[in-house]
Amino acid sequence: CAIMQNMCSKLFATKNISFTYSVKDDLFSYRHGLIVPFFSHSSSLQGMYKYLARSFPDFGSRGIVVGYDTRAQEASGCNSERLARLTAAVMLCKDIPVFLFSTYVPTPFVPYAVKRLGAAAGVMVTASHNPKEDNGYKVYWHNGAQISSPNDKEILKCIEESSEPWSESWNESLADNSPLRSDPLREISKKYMEDLSSVCFHRELNTKSPLKFVHSSFHGVGHDYVQQAFRAFGFPPPIPVPEQKDPDPNFSTVSCPNPEEGESVLELSLRLAERENATIVMATDPDADRLAVAEQSDSENSGCRWKVFTGNELAALLGWWMLFNWKETHPDPADRERMYMLATTVSSKILKAFARIEGFHFEETLPGFKWIGKKIHELAKTGNEVIFAFEESIGFLCGSMVPDKDGVSAAVVVAEMASYLYNKNLTLHQQLENIFETYGYHISTTSYVICHDPPTVKRIFTRLRNFEGENTYPRSSGGHSIVDVRDVTTGYDSSQPDKLCVLPMTKSSQMITFTLQNGIVATLRTSGTEPKIKFYTEFCAPPGKSDISSLEEELKKITDTLVEEFLEPDKNNLIRRSI
Repeated sequence: CAIMQNMCSKLFATKNISFTYSVKDDLFSYRHGLIVPFFSHSSSLQGMYKYLARSFPDFGSRGIVVGYDTRAQEASGCNSERLARLTAAVMLCKDIPVFLFSTYVPTPFVPYAVKRLGAAAGVMVTASHNPKEDNGYKVYWHNGAQISSPNDKEILKCIEESSEPWSESWNESLADNSPLRSDPLREISKKYMEDLSSVCFHRELNTKSPLKFVHSSFHGVGHDYVQQAFRAFGFPPPIPVPEQKDPDPNFSTVSCPNPEEGESVLELSLRLAERENATIVMATDPDADRLAVAEQSDSENSGCRWKVFTGNELAALLGWWMLFNWKETHPDPADRERMYMLATTVSSKILKAFARIEGFHFEETLPGFKWIGKKIHELAKTGNEVIFAFEESIGFLCGSMVPDKDGVSAAVVVAEMASYLYNKNLTLHQQLENIFETYGYHISTTSYVICHDPPTVKRIFTRLRNFEGENTYPRSSGGHSIVDVRDVTTGYDSSQPDKLCVLPMTKSSQMITFTLQNGIVATLRTSGTEPKIKFYTEFCAPPGKSDISSLEEELKKITDTLVEEFLEPDKNNLIRRSI
């Protein structure tokens, strides 16, 4: 950020132009401005070109994939498509082949195309579900996974060496005229829909399903692709929410473009489903890599009611479904030695409970799907298979098509699971209860506070590391002893014999996890893409313990106490979640 600030300060010293630029966990991101985004974007891509040329001797033949979403700022003329064309120009002016999609695509199409086409890397211009003012880009390595250390750090070093934009970097016409530019849209769309068969297990049953589904694309890219995916599975297309079907960079009908926020932002979808007598509502976020799901349940007293599944609950269902169908084709218990499921460390431990009882492997990663993608690549090298992975923020990976979260495939997999369960006289919610009865109830809560002042964030976490004296963490919360503390920022873990974290140390972000004596696990961490301090708590009960209301009451009590004692929202002027 300091490098970009210095570059922009010199360039616009006499222009009185304000700007912001930041590099964050999964996105190189920036706020839209009049000129600065184009300048910083081109310079960043020049740095990326330098690193890719250094890393791949055959970069000139393998090329790079470039995709984009539908974000735009009318006042500045800055939009995702134009940024994608500038990305292509940087590469094309150096005689690098570019697979530039001719229209907007879901984010997972880019890593899928990278693998399918054998490209050296991929770039997706998107800010996912961030506010409308934001944009950025995700970078994928040759294996289809988001870049992680050390590649991300090396790219940033190369960006530092690219302070002077090349004249040809601004030549958008290269994207139209260069013979090195090709459009992979038709091939990738066709192959992606064909490859969905790898996670389609009951197509004949799907063709007869009486269930009706509603889908919202949240003003983003998802509509056409989810419709195609349903057809590929043998379903009729889901009913689209007309007000949210087409791209709208202003996200006009929602308070925020993040379906993870729940019922308040799903209002149009739920009301449409009630009119159409649809059982399931699905919403993909604007770049279609995340999925929210709600299920209708009738109540004699209150009429139509909706169960909006959390990311952790939906992961329990999808994990069970993928395991159920995997076991059908792998009857030999020895096969489980090579089968894995993954989750980020702030997500539910339900897959860990699956693994403990079913005999397969489960591993945790740091937050962010880039770490899941990296772990998938490492496991594949030794002949292992990951059949499901997730992060609690409604990001799911079903099968092995894409080493990244994918809302398109997850949507149609949920549809097939719901149809199968309906044939067994079960709802998704009823099956979730069956899962908890078998593997133990996992009751979790996830929320956040907003803080726009980095020094305040630093002060909060410094206080936790010196809570009762220098280098001492809190010893209790809500009347329960804290038995273990893991601080990924410093690399400390009290549960390990050597007191060192098993997960990689991440000095650039804050994350502390507390394990309480009653079995509750609580994590506080800073967001990588938004000015938020997130908190995650979960009560992991053993199989047989089914007093849900007491579990939920205890979890709420601990969560509320932890937030007040450890974050001190009022004292630190933190903005509480309003939705």
